[in-house]
Amino acid sequence: MEAAKLEWAQEWLAKPRRMYIKGEFRTSEDNETMETINPSNGQVLGSFYRATKADVDAAVDAAHEAFHNGPWRKMSRKERAKVLHQIADAIRRHQCELSTLETLDNGKLYSESWYDDLIETADIFDYYAGWTDKFYGETSPVDSEFLNYTAREPVGICGLIVPWNYPILMASWKLAPALAMGNTVVLKPSEVTSLSAIRLFEILHEEVGLPKGVINLVLGSGEVGSIISNHMKVDKIAFTGSTAVGKKLLHGSADSNLKTISLELGGKSPNIVFEDVPDIDFAIERSFYGLFTHKGEKCSAPTRLFVHKKHYDTFVSRIADLANSYVLGNPFDPNVHQGAQSSKAHMKKILRYIEYGVEDGALLVAGGHRDTTGSNADGYFVRPTIFADVDNKMRIAQDEIFGPVLPIIPFTDEDEVVRMANDTTYGLAAGLWTKDISRAHRVASRLEAGMVFINKYGCYDFAAPFGGFKQSGWGKEYAIHSLESYTKVKSIWVAL
Repeated sequence: MEAAKLEWAQEWLAKPRRMYIKGEFRTSEDNETMETINPSNGQVLGSFYRATKADVDAAVDAAHEAFHNGPWRKMSRKERAKVLHQIADAIRRHQCELSTLETLDNGKLYSESWYDDLIETADIFDYYAGWTDKFYGETSPVDSEFLNYTAREPVGICGLIVPWNYPILMASWKLAPALAMGNTVVLKPSEVTSLSAIRLFEILHEEVGLPKGVINLVLGSGEVGSIISNHMKVDKIAFTGSTAVGKKLLHGSADSNLKTISLELGGKSPNIVFEDVPDIDFAIERSFYGLFTHKGEKCSAPTRLFVHKKHYDTFVSRIADLANSYVLGNPFDPNVHQGAQSSKAHMKKILRYIEYGVEDGALLVAGGHRDTTGSNADGYFVRPTIFADVDNKMRIAQDEIFGPVLPIIPFTDEDEVVRMANDTTYGLAAGLWTKDISRAHRVASRLEAGMVFINKYGCYDFAAPFGGFKQSGWGKEYAIHSLESYTKVKSIWVAL
């Protein structure tokens, strides 16, 4: 890992950063800007221009023109793959800058930005470059006097709306498959963490040179996302974020042109440790780090820990010890384990849920408060918090907190824990630990979750689908499943 570029970032942040529309960087129509805050110290980092409706219209018009009349869609698949590889290489060349901005803006550790976010951000463009000429249509077994085949065509203009917890990574999860299939895009990052996306577009403008209008960047609050979702010229929305916002985007689609929507939403994922857990030490460590890295701001994290009573006291004690050992502070310090929460409002929400846990009768065994020691006083730091003796009906066990708070719930038998695990509005992920292979498959099939991890929580790969059931979303990211959401099927008949 190379050293952060803090001096470079300071100079880059000295000027308001601009949007990117039709191959040019622009200020907004009204020249209004928004400030972005460093969550580690509460100070203003920099600013960027906030899009108006006219700016969004201009971005969508640029994407529309590029899709229908530009060279991108007509480009050979091999040439399009070369461009995606160029994007991946450009990201790797600027990994220091992008990791530095991500950590300054989001508060996560620099090592997390470098290893967890930026490496995958580059790699996914290489992965989908390989798919450009491998996503086939079908021939259909129709009556012999006809030939019927299907073609996969790009959807068109894609509105990509991404969250603040993995800003550049979530953007790349959507940009790479959308571009691979020949679409054009309008990207809107969260107003809390827009910097890495802005810098990415600068890099692509300077070093890759996509045709004008293929990629467009608009900045601003949720109102900008609402304009995109209601826009008559946008053909698809891809969104990662809260369930509440996902429902609003669905309304936007219904009230406009019935654009297709893929949603990767919230979670409250169960993690079940049976009495025959294969390796108790590994299960304890994985259950802890699976949640508490990236400050607990992860949709698929194991946020409800169910432990068989045989091991319950051991788990509570050792996970509390791990929580108490955590050092919070400057995210660029290699001796720090956890950075600041992404915003002041989010920190307050987490602290409110900790109060709910105490009010509802859970036993607080670690953390439970803001960390204001030393230089952390002005930052948005929350101690890793562990609650024991939690009832699954409590608010801390039902609501998505999206922070460093873990409720631990005891159980005695399989039916009881499966019932509790499924007793949630969410269905993003689930985990279980057992030596019994029959139980492993049986419980996996009964869990209402889009991803199930057996004996290691949190396994991810571009080749495997990522996404949830119930109110955790529609559609899947990764693999061929993501490509399906960025294409539409055309059925073609030939009379023989």
